[in-house]
Amino acid sequence: MSTTDDSYVVPHNPSAAKPISLKEKWWHIMDTWEIGIIPLPLFLLSGALIAIDCLGGKLPSDIVVMVATLAFFGFACGEFGKRLPVVGKMGAAAICATFIPSALVYYGWLPDVVVESTTKFYKSTNILYLYICCIIVGSIMSMNRTTLIQGFLRIFFPMLCGEVVGMLVGMGVGIALGMEPFQIFFFLILPIMAGGVGEGAIPLSIGYATLLHMDQGVALGRVLPIVMLGSLTAIIIAGCLNQLGKRYPHLTGEGELMPDRGDKPQAQTLTTAFSGKADVTTIASGALLAVLLYMLGMLGHKLIGLPAPVGMLFIAVFIKLVHGVSPRLLEGSQVVYKFFQTSVTYPILFAVGVAITPWEELMHAFTLNNLLVIVSTVSALVATGFFVGKKIGMHPIDVAIVSCCQSGQGGTGDVAILTAGNRMTLMPFAQIATRIGGAINVSLALLVLGNFLV
Repeated sequence: MSTTDDSYVVPHNPSAAKPISLKEKWWHIMDTWEIGIIPLPLFLLSGALIAIDCLGGKLPSDIVVMVATLAFFGFACGEFGKRLPVVGKMGAAAICATFIPSALVYYGWLPDVVVESTTKFYKSTNILYLYICCIIVGSIMSMNRTTLIQGFLRIFFPMLCGEVVGMLVGMGVGIALGMEPFQIFFFLILPIMAGGVGEGAIPLSIGYATLLHMDQGVALGRVLPIVMLGSLTAIIIAGCLNQLGKRYPHLTGEGELMPDRGDKPQAQTLTTAFSGKADVTTIASGALLAVLLYMLGMLGHKLIGLPAPVGMLFIAVFIKLVHGVSPRLLEGSQVVYKFFQTSVTYPILFAVGVAITPWEELMHAFTLNNLLVIVSTVSALVATGFFVGKKIGMHPIDVAIVSCCQSGQGGTGDVAILTAGNRMTLMPFAQIATRIGGAINVSLALLVLGNFLV
């Protein structure tokens, strides 16, 4: 083409492009460099402000300062776990967010003011239950009604089979190692399946103190580390199951227990359920719904003794089945769920690690015989859930991750296990496995111990 032609267009010259301004470079850093969900500049600022408070000798335990503190440490530990080679994809983030803080407290590497403020905040606010109620209600409200009914009806059989096989395998391994059957069952296997600390280890220690004429503190000191080691094993297995699901997608529903039969739409996932039209009032209403249902669960606990999270779960399921809330409110609950899942999980795990996870007790129980019994028990329980779930037409990996929660450290263990397995939508089923399964195990075991063995 001639250069004198009026239609000639000067070729694009990349070097002549408009230079990126300093403002745009700063925005790029804010939007692309993150620690967890926190933009790097804000992460560094929060660390500096926390350090200034610590140097001043006082870190306020009010919610404003604690939000920044828990977010800073929680996402730092989680990010460290995610970046570990190999194990970073197997649940290391949840493990690091829980157990690194515990170790830091034990060895005195975390400032005392951080420990004191975090512990005070965690125990005075019961923030874990706010987290659990928003996760449970949001996940239930996002489920397809048919899937919800089928899931709850079918999940009990794999759970029961898993517990029976897990107990038998654990007893067999313990006896093969020369351990006493009584000690194996009541101080190793039962604590693993007791349902955590508040609903499991503590009632067990009270029962043992009464029936075996031992000090409750001694009993709790023997039981609690086993609960934590069982939960740690379950977290690792859940992370491995998540990777197995990525390699063999036909084995998982990515948070759905029941496969799509083709006649009804599968339960909407939270990423596709959002219409993008949820306004602030809708989201606030969804959060209030979760809180009010938990208060109903607390009322049920006072009246009939049912754990508040379980009572709330049943009420939420009933409301979902009878179309008790509008689609707008359902979406609000789902947005609240997504917020807590992405933004609150690692800060909560950090608080749990600091406030209620004693590192020294965990290390004392870290013997080879204990580990072999614990790992074999949890592995057998989960493997049974996998194969039984597959046999009865459920997604085996998702059933197996729920089975992991049978060995979890209560609500905190469920959070860590489902985070490692990337299946937070299974929280309602995890609560069934942990709370109801644990309560049944503890009650029956203490009944047998009191009437037949003592």
